[in-house]
Amino acid sequence: MSGIEGKVVAITGASSGIGEATALLLAERGAKVVLGARRADRLGALADRIAGAGGQVSHARTDVKRREDLSNLVQLACERYGKLDVLVSNAGVMPVSPLDDLRVGDWEAMVDVNIKGVLYGIAAALPVFRGQGFGHFVNVASTAGHRIVPTQSVYSGTKFAVRAISEGLRQEAGDKLRVTIISPGFVRTNFADGVTNLEVKAQLAALRDKLAMPPEAIARAIAFALEQPADVDVNEIVIRPTAQG
Repeated sequence: MSGIEGKVVAITGASSGIGEATALLLAERGAKVVLGARRADRLGALADRIAGAGGQVSHARTDVKRREDLSNLVQLACERYGKLDVLVSNAGVMPVSPLDDLRVGDWEAMVDVNIKGVLYGIAAALPVFRGQGFGHFVNVASTAGHRIVPTQSVYSGTKFAVRAISEGLRQEAGDKLRVTIISPGFVRTNFADGVTNLEVKAQLAALRDKLAMPPEAIARAIAFALEQPADVDVNEIVIRPTAQG
């Protein structure tokens, strides 16, 4: 048996990209996956695909900007499978732009999804993990949480925040709960679709097409953290395409 088989894993942002790849890999390795995302049609199609391959899967439309949606996702896992081993907080948005553009709505969206979405996940899962005496938070940050570049200052700020919150959580968690930060570089996903500055959008899309790694690479990193024995906590994995500077 792998260290993943039989674990109940809830994943936000599960309908595409890193979330979708993680759901497929973990289900293939025997996890019971509980999928949340805003796009119910894609979520349902992914769940059907996993179930059709013999996997165990549940899903619920989940907008991480809504605290009750995260509570419902965690509750679904507990009601359906009797426990929750892992919460993967993967949902994120990246509508980057120069600060001079004053795209305040985009700034607010990044704060609401990237920071508050992670906090709402912690609020939903932490009492469950404490009650069980075990649990694992996997929070997806970014290499932008390590390095600041023009046009990405607000996005970087949210990812620095995810890393700070996660490290603080790890220090408070004690010897029963685990916390892992995953910090990917360029990944071949649709992240550029939400960028409203057309020049920046084109630049990001070109970089993605030139050097990005597949989302399956991040899924394998998450699986590595999950499969460790309970007394081993992989605190952070930084993973970039080899060609990324």
